[in-house]
Amino acid sequence: MSTESDLKSLFASAAGTPSRGIDTATVIRRSSRRRLGQQFAVGSATTLAVAGIGVASVAGLRAAFQPPSTMSAGSSASDSGAAAPEIAQGDQGIQGAQGIKRAPAEKLNLCGAELAQVAPNAAGLVLTADFPDASASAESVPGTVTLTNTGSTHVRGTTAASPAITLSRDGITLWHSNGPMIAMAAVVDLEPGASMTYRATLAPVTCGAEDDSAESFRTDLPHVAPGVYQVSAAIDLVSEGDTVTNDLVTGPLGSVTLN
Repeated sequence: MSTESDLKSLFASAAGTPSRGIDTATVIRRSSRRRLGQQFAVGSATTLAVAGIGVASVAGLRAAFQPPSTMSAGSSASDSGAAAPEIAQGDQGIQGAQGIKRAPAEKLNLCGAELAQVAPNAAGLVLTADFPDASASAESVPGTVTLTNTGSTHVRGTTAASPAITLSRDGITLWHSNGPMIAMAAVVDLEPGASMTYRATLAPVTCGAEDDSAESFRTDLPHVAPGVYQVSAAIDLVSEGDTVTNDLVTGPLGSVTLN
């Protein structure tokens, strides 16, 4: 819109022309020209402002629906391309002395599989199983297992109330301890050369792979034939002052005669 000063200038310009009076048409035409320019300028600015709001709104919506980043907090672009390696473990895996997930003592030897090859205990602990002759048709056979400290350092810690027992023949597992365990712990406090004794039992039967996948073994497992079999023991030790890692303790194969 033309201002008062603009109109005065137009009238003065028209009045200053010697051959003509005030040309009203000229004044109106010039005023309209200026007003159109100002209206266009204001209109353009308003359009840009509205357009700017629209752009900002679209950008905001895109940000709102942007899927979350797959990178975790603290990760960098350099390490996001490779997935972190996973440590394979069973459903009852535990932390071993070397920081590697391994099966607990009762899952060391599985039905129908070869006996596991286990390195000697680093502290020098050894388990020795002793089972008397028994009937091959017996429901269970009681025995004892002795834990001996053959090392040179004093060992303190805790274990399960009873070790896991494995019955085998020709290096193949026939049966091993299974099912619910007694929720009790045995205290281990052994000077070099000292020993302690656990009570244990074995079942003179043959289990299968399907038994290891169940919560407990079948109740109608077939009994073994009369003969001489091998028996071994294993237990997990939680050392005093270290409740994170467990040490596996095993020992040599013993024998049991089943008549």
